Amino acid sequence: MHPSASPTPDGIDAYPDDFWPDVEDLVTEDDTPVDSIFSEKQQRLLTEPLYAGARERPFAAMANVGLFYRTHHPPLVPDMLLSLGVEIPQDVWTKSHRAYFVWEYGKPPEIVVEVVSNREGHELDSKLADYAAIGVKYYAVFDPERLLGDRLLRLQELHGASYVERATLWMPDIGLGLCLWDGPFEDMPARWLRWCDAAGTPIPTGAERAEQERQRAEQEHERAEQERQRAEQEHERAEQERQRAEQEHERAERARERAERLSERLRALGIDPNGAAD
Repeated sequence: MHPSASPTPDGIDAYPDDFWPDVEDLVTEDDTPVDSIFSEKQQRLLTEPLYAGARERPFAAMANVGLFYRTHHPPLVPDMLLSLGVEIPQDVWTKSHRAYFVWEYGKPPEIVVEVVSNREGHELDSKLADYAAIGVKYYAVFDPERLLGDRLLRLQELHGASYVERATLWMPDIGLGLCLWDGPFEDMPARWLRWCDAAGTPIPTGAERAEQERQRAEQEHERAEQERQRAEQEHERAEQERQRAEQEHERAERARERAERLSERLRALGIDPNGAAD
């Protein structure tokens, strides 16, 4: 009932539900471990920050999950994929929800990322052709050990049936860019591939967002403390001014009283305190 190859992504909605294969017998996970600690962390660094931030639109970010795109054919398993405008089903235990089936989500991902860990991954040949055939618009290859050449990062964009390397790592239509970042992630210092904004600033992880919030709260506390100290100093200055004014008033009052007593004594002696004699 089902052809050996799936239709092009643009035609997905035109096919009836019973066109699509029964996935109950498909192997959606084979328990193959990730190939290195770095790769495992890198995959999470490409998914976790997207979920840690505010979501303007639904999306699915997956790491090391099967991408099924045609029947009777093994899936591709990109290190990371991002699909916009879709939602991961709540029931992830249903067989048809355990992987990224293009016919279930109604579209291919916008971008897939491959992290090179050996020279047998075919990231620059067969996978390049496969992702183009699926209709994945962007294809990124991160080669941290430079196993495939001198390039650390390549970003390809689909034009027609083939990929063309982009001159920039910013992808305006999906509102994300890629960047290389040197620093520690979960106490592991390395050069990492990260999502970034149009200015090239990495999208923060949940831990980084929490640290930024902590620093902002600390700065706000410091500013509030400085304001409190300034207000206290202003109050002290005002109090000092009040006391000085009060002292000046008291001195003036004493001087007035002394002058009044002197005038009275002068009058008692018949002397006009204003200068005229009786």
